[in-house]
Amino acid sequence: MFKIVGTSNFKHYSRVFEPGKYRIGRSKDCDLFLPEITVSKNHAAIEVKEGDDFFYLTDLGSHNGSFLNGARITETVEVKEGDTISLGGVEFRVVETEKSAPEKPSAQSISQKTDSNLYKSMVMPIQEALKPLPSRMSERPEVMPAIFEMAKMLVLPGPKEQILDQSLQLLAKVIPAERMAILLKDNCELGVSLTSSFTKVGLELGSFSLSRTIIMDILANKNSLVINDIQQVPRFAQQQSIVDLGMKSAMAVPLFDEGEILGILYIDTRNPIHRYNDDSLRLLATFGNLIASRLLNYSLLEERQHRRLLEAELERASSIQASLLPVELPALPGYQISAYQKQCLQVGGDFYDAALLPDGKMVFLLGDVSGKGMGAALLMSDIISSFRALYYDPAFDLTRSVDIVSRELCRHSAQDNYATLFIGTLDPTTHLLEYVNAGHNPPLFLHAGEIGHLQASGIMVGAFEGIPWEKMEIEMHDGDMIFIYTDGVTEARCREELYGEDRLDCLADNLFKLSADETTRTVKDNINQYIQDTPLTDDITIMALKRIACN
Repeated sequence: MFKIVGTSNFKHYSRVFEPGKYRIGRSKDCDLFLPEITVSKNHAAIEVKEGDDFFYLTDLGSHNGSFLNGARITETVEVKEGDTISLGGVEFRVVETEKSAPEKPSAQSISQKTDSNLYKSMVMPIQEALKPLPSRMSERPEVMPAIFEMAKMLVLPGPKEQILDQSLQLLAKVIPAERMAILLKDNCELGVSLTSSFTKVGLELGSFSLSRTIIMDILANKNSLVINDIQQVPRFAQQQSIVDLGMKSAMAVPLFDEGEILGILYIDTRNPIHRYNDDSLRLLATFGNLIASRLLNYSLLEERQHRRLLEAELERASSIQASLLPVELPALPGYQISAYQKQCLQVGGDFYDAALLPDGKMVFLLGDVSGKGMGAALLMSDIISSFRALYYDPAFDLTRSVDIVSRELCRHSAQDNYATLFIGTLDPTTHLLEYVNAGHNPPLFLHAGEIGHLQASGIMVGAFEGIPWEKMEIEMHDGDMIFIYTDGVTEARCREELYGEDRLDCLADNLFKLSADETTRTVKDNINQYIQDTPLTDDITIMALKRIACN
């Protein structure tokens, strides 16, 4: 035979099971009738077999689940003496029973019988605890004023610790307790730590801690809890603070909002007159809900402040990045040069540059680093600064410079940090343009009414070491123009359709007679007209270099 005893809403249950099969639930047809809202009509089944020192427990698809020693069961399990069973809000303990005549259930035994090993506790899902307060509670003269005061604190400014302390002081006016505490979620081992506390005058707080099992149940299942005769509960009886302070009753509810657990609100008392019940639990849950709302406000405020700091940092980074690009492009006799850039974020990875070298040539480059955002901006600044340091070398050489920058990227940056770029030098006396295309989109070469493409002469920089780049050259004639762009141009979208290389080539037919400034403006306007209100997904950078026809 096996005997289980339990309680809920201060109804006490005691039942002895002989060998056989039994149904437990809210239906009056069940062998053990539990008239509790948290219990399903056919909640669980028990099977006792002759001679076994355990019995079998099976959940029958209940809504709130069946638990053995705090763990939800999904299949038939073995239960032995000393185990704890929770069915909805009713918690049972398997206790020792005499071998004499079996005890028959009766209405009196279900509603009133108390067992010496019975610890009186109640578990209630927080959704149940947060239902409207019954009139017998809300009509108490001290309740609604305290709730109104709590509601005011939702909008009043003040430090978090101060607001939480005031909340506990208000709670003390409506629920008798010696100790109250708010424990908030953190990264400690237990998952919560003491943030605010309130004790009755003359009573030391003590170094109390909640049961790990109870904390995990509250955090995982959003259950609220009432315990009476707390020193008789095995999982509390060994806590020295409870023993020293003589605690009799305790309650705990989760603090959560928008489905997220923020912490735990806990109270206890040593006065045997103050026995907490489901009404007390609902009142505590109401205050807990208000406290959680205030905590969420703090969280949103902190998030807003963090976002403002981040925005300020991005604005600063954007300003620094903009200062890295040339304010004015150099003037080269017989040539026009123009550039334009539009970023899809505050900072980005596209870059361009142009400068006069010591030998009178002009160097120009345009590139696009991998990724977007702050990381791309840092990589872009590193690349453009590295090239500028090489400009001052009297023996500046394209392939050597590209190789140096690429090796530095390979050695001192992440594996996926690389860049495509087009770099060239132009001699205004010989009109010879030498270039290296490091895996970049082939620039357009407008010459004698035809459109050519300057294909890649090597891989992107920063990808691999030891792979050389080939230096190519073309001669610029009167009216010839080089148009360089990043892939943000061809990948600009109108909804789901790309701008594309074909559309750019068609537009190039109208660029032959335009100046460099008119070319960049025409391409920019055409892209904007195409994408309309579709947001950019990548930076757009373009550069036009044109030889002016001699008169």
